[in-house]
Amino acid sequence: MKKLTLPTAEEALPGRDIPMHVPLHHFVSGASLTGPFEDHLKTAVFALGCFWGAERIFWQLDGVFVTSVGYAGGITPNPTYQEVCSGDTGHTEVVQVVFDPAIIGYDQLLKAFWENHDPTQGMRQGNDIGTQYRSAIFTLDDAQQAEARRSLAAYQVELSNAGHGTITTEILPLDTYYFAEDYHQQYLAKNPGGYCGLGGTGVSCPVGLDRDKMSA
Repeated sequence: MKKLTLPTAEEALPGRDIPMHVPLHHFVSGASLTGPFEDHLKTAVFALGCFWGAERIFWQLDGVFVTSVGYAGGITPNPTYQEVCSGDTGHTEVVQVVFDPAIIGYDQLLKAFWENHDPTQGMRQGNDIGTQYRSAIFTLDDAQQAEARRSLAAYQVELSNAGHGTITTEILPLDTYYFAEDYHQQYLAKNPGGYCGLGGTGVSCPVGLDRDKMSA
């Protein structure tokens, strides 16, 4: 039975000091995977279920410079995939998105986040069950935190009107982003027939609509 509760600091696995080895470049775009990135680029981190399909959603968006997958929100330093799946690290599977805010806004990334999974499912996403599949937004500054919370409130109204339940998405400042293993990076580009269990609710998120109207 997969664990559906987060471990305490005393229960969490000890991890290690050595960071995960990852490729230098993105498999699809060839961009630097780890940086350093130019000053005009910004970073966002999202968890919306299995990170294979989640990463593909974001690397396909105009204005996204590079994506990678990893782990965040837990206790264990530099965890392995097996450790995260055990439920004993506290981490969830995440996508790191490096983007150009002159081309795509954080609000538009939030819209993609909300619309491409069901944020009401707690410690699961579809048939994927466990703490590593929980929905979360990890913010990099106060502006992202405020915008993420506004988007949650707006989307909750739309979900409630459509008969869905309460959003369980965590919105927390990012502590540390740990890269996942090499084979997880851009997995669905390397394995086009690979598993993707993501599916949205079919409810449109109003976030970003004002931007769309301004540019029309």
